[in-house]
Amino acid sequence: MLIAAGIVIGIVFGAAGLALVLKLIGRSGLGEASNRAEELLESAKREAENVRREAEIELRENAVRLRAEVEQGAQERRAEISKLEERVLARQDELEGKLTELLRREQGVSDRETNIKQLQREVKDAKDRELGELERISGLTVLEAKTELLDRSEELIRHELARRVRQLEEEAQTDAKRKARNLVAGALQRVAASHAAETTSSVVELPSDEMKGRIIGREGRNIRTLEHLTGVDVIIDDTPQAVVLSSFDGIRREIAKLTLGKLIDDGRIQPARIEEMYYQSKAEIEDLIHQAGEKAVFEANCGKFNPELVKILGRLHYRTSYGQNVLKHTLEVVHLSGIMAAEIEAGIRTAKRAALLHDLGKALTHEIEGSHAQISADYARRCGESEAVVHAIAAHHYEIQPHTVEAVLVITADAISGSRPGARGDTLENYIKRLEALEEIAARKDGVEKVYALQAGREVRVIVKPGEIDDDAAVLLSHEIAREIEQELEYPGQIKVTVIRESRATELAK
Repeated sequence: MLIAAGIVIGIVFGAAGLALVLKLIGRSGLGEASNRAEELLESAKREAENVRREAEIELRENAVRLRAEVEQGAQERRAEISKLEERVLARQDELEGKLTELLRREQGVSDRETNIKQLQREVKDAKDRELGELERISGLTVLEAKTELLDRSEELIRHELARRVRQLEEEAQTDAKRKARNLVAGALQRVAASHAAETTSSVVELPSDEMKGRIIGREGRNIRTLEHLTGVDVIIDDTPQAVVLSSFDGIRREIAKLTLGKLIDDGRIQPARIEEMYYQSKAEIEDLIHQAGEKAVFEANCGKFNPELVKILGRLHYRTSYGQNVLKHTLEVVHLSGIMAAEIEAGIRTAKRAALLHDLGKALTHEIEGSHAQISADYARRCGESEAVVHAIAAHHYEIQPHTVEAVLVITADAISGSRPGARGDTLENYIKRLEALEEIAARKDGVEKVYALQAGREVRVIVKPGEIDDDAAVLLSHEIAREIEQELEYPGQIKVTVIRESRATELAK
């Protein structure tokens, strides 16, 4: 490249000199210009030759320097490759040593396996000889010996199981009764609810028997109008100075009672006046229902409720369940749930709201199909109650399994309120059926001699045959009877099963 640059420079100088010569020739004459041009051309050639030589020298020096650098790099690379080769050879020697050791160990394991198999065969042969000798000495086959051993083990385990069951029962009952009594007794003492017994009829006092004829009216038009408007039966019998109003709907019965009272006070009893007083009484009862709902919400003290829920709660004031006022029962369940929730640090607000709404469906069962628990849960959900409250409502009669502590508290409080003495009435027919069902479940067990249902069906005493049932079997029998009572019957509170054998009793409370 330097040579080419020198040649180019020489040509440029030559051209410049030639141009100068031509110019001089044009001024001083052709001969002198020609000589000058030759001199300049010669000078340019010499300079070009010098440049070429310098370029060749520089190029040769660069080539020598580059060759030296390449040779040095090649030497370093060869040294690095040599080190890598030494490392690989060392690693290969190490792997070959490990492979040799592994093969040696594998051979040792194979020898051990062979020895173990030989020992296993010897042990098996020894066991077979021992088993044969045992069969010869005992006179029993293996199957017969196994059966005998299982029978003895079963008897021992059965006795131990019954003893363990009795022990755990006593411990659990002692601890559970103590805690439950403290919790429930404390809750009941703080609630101190009154007993209630209401019926499906109301009696209206009359100032005189002459008023009965005015209530009936000419050709019975007054009493027909009153029954048609109110939807209740007006019974006029030989009871002195009294009229009986009969209806399963407490609200209608209360409206009819208020209407008849207004008519008696007014003295003017005729169809038009009856209709006027009926609508006045109906409006007053609706106001009383709303006030009863608001009072219940205030007494429950668990937050605000949808106005529709408040109105339906008020209607429960005129509903009864087995003679127990439903609204009073509801408030009783609210207080019990709140107290027990506070004792065990559960959700007090959730438990009380669920308790207040748990029987809501009883005011709607004639309007909506389904069980009152499901109706209450659906209505509460539509009115914006939380899923925890809805679940506790739906589960309070075990139509679905309870999954929260609050749901269990509502179930417990509902059972306490409904089963306490005097809270609810029951028909003689249902009472007899419950006693017969309890006795039938216990009587169908093998070894049972007599069964007695006592204390209104809250205790079952089972007398067994001593020759067929021992003490251990009596413990297990009491569990079986209690379990079947739980599965087959519905009952409030607890039923105690007592199995009696030779003046000894085994009890299980359920």
